Amino acid sequence: MNEEFDTLDGKIDQFLQLCQRLKSENKELRLRLASAQNEVKLLEGKVDGARTRLESLLQQIPE
Repeated sequence: MNEEFDTLDGKIDQFLQLCQRLKSENKELRLRLASAQNEVKLLEGKVDGARTRLESLLQQIPE
């Protein structure tokens, strides 16, 4: 019976280590996602600015 408790204790330790590792990984992924979302917003702004400038230039071309 003592051996069963030792086995269970080992499995619980492994489970806790896995939970900690996943928690850390999730935190890192959330930070990377937030960074990527910020970059997307920045790039969208640049695309909008380029679109505006291009439309302005196209209006200046005689037909």
